[in-house]
Amino acid sequence: MLDMGMTDKQFNGFVRFVLDDLKEIKEEKENSRREEKLDKVIDNLQKTLED
Repeated sequence: MLDMGMTDKQFNGFVRFVLDDLKEIKEEKENSRREEKLDKVIDNLQKTLED
C-alpha cells in the first residue's frame, strides 16, 4: 500500500485549524475549560500522528 503525503495547501490548512484552536484556548477565561480544550487539541494531534 502506498503512503500518501500532504500537499503544501493541505498542510497549511491543517496548521490553520490547529492555530485557530490554540487561539480559542488562549482566549478562554476559565482554567478548567482551557485545560479541557488543550487536552482535546493534544489528543487530536496524537491521533493524527498515529494514522
